[in-house]
Amino acid sequence: MKTYTILFAIVFLMHLVTLVNVTLFSGEWNGIALWLSTGLFIVAVYYFGIEFRVRKRLKKEASGKGAG
Repeated sequence: MKTYTILFAIVFLMHLVTLVNVTLFSGEWNGIALWLSTGLFIVAVYYFGIEFRVRKRLKKEASGKGAG
């Protein structure tokens, strides 16, 4: 799957958690919703970091092959 698709899905889940908390639970579970949103955010940052390092390494390898 593409990086943007996964990151979009995580943002969607974060908004869904907030929507469910506000509509179904009348905001009574704010702590749990915040905890879930924070966890999803950390997963997204971790995944983005992995993808960023891989792309940076591939770009560096590609530029090194072209120079030689």
